[in-house]
Amino acid sequence: MIVSSVVVVSFLLVITVAQDTPTPLVIWHGMGDTCCFSFSMGRIKTLVEERIPGIYVQSIMIGNNIIADEEHSYFGNVNEQVDEVCKKLANDTQLQGGYHAMGFSQGGQFLRAVAERCPDPPMKNLISFGGQHQGIFGLPTCPENPEKSRTCEYIRKVLNYGSYLHWIQTSLVQAQFWHDPLHDDEYRNKSIFLADINNERVLNEHYRDNLKKLDNFVMVKFLADTMVVPVESEWFGFYTPGQDEQVLPLQQTQLYLEDRLGLKEMDEAGKLHFLTQDGNHLQFTEEWFLEEIVDKFVT
Repeated sequence: MIVSSVVVVSFLLVITVAQDTPTPLVIWHGMGDTCCFSFSMGRIKTLVEERIPGIYVQSIMIGNNIIADEEHSYFGNVNEQVDEVCKKLANDTQLQGGYHAMGFSQGGQFLRAVAERCPDPPMKNLISFGGQHQGIFGLPTCPENPEKSRTCEYIRKVLNYGSYLHWIQTSLVQAQFWHDPLHDDEYRNKSIFLADINNERVLNEHYRDNLKKLDNFVMVKFLADTMVVPVESEWFGFYTPGQDEQVLPLQQTQLYLEDRLGLKEMDEAGKLHFLTQDGNHLQFTEEWFLEEIVDKFVT
């Protein structure tokens, strides 16, 4: 009986420790950043670790070092990068019980691809800061009104022409979420990444089923964002097909009405959270980050 009691007590202790262990966090940085800069992702990691003692935080690095990581934020095949991350997460023993995820700028849609394609280990909450979930159709800091900047509009047309060339699609990261509403068929047929994860080619039931497994999908839109055109993409909004002036909110897009990703079902279940910040791209205070994001969706 004494041995049995010791076994029971030990078992209960193991369960208690497991229950007290915070859910791990995975972070994916944006364009021109790296996993570990002390003023960006390094600071985010430190803030979370100070707020939640004992939490395991993995800040994703693509390649073997910081230099390669930054280069891969501009160059490479996003599908291959997502595959690399999926393998890293699957082999990380500390993530096997599940994890939360934070994606910053393009890291937002990249982590969404992870949620859709790689359900093991399971992602619980996905938090996207300024992610371009419906893509971009404009250059950073360029006015949306072409009459205000003829040069910028010209550059945009050149990028639009080149974005769907196969060698550019497979080598330039930003081209892989370039979304041309004026040539919607070309976008759907030639976009190797965004059109796929948004289920705009064929309906991949696995993508939809896996995304719906999230407990919460949090999207932060920056109201004065000059980097993302249109800014509504950060909430899955985008231009009406065939023009680049009127922007439809998520709830009026075919993606939502046809529920191609399960977003309508998730919205009705209260799983979608639409947050705003008044500043420019990725500008927020540490206080807001801790109180509105970490305390509510990471702990």
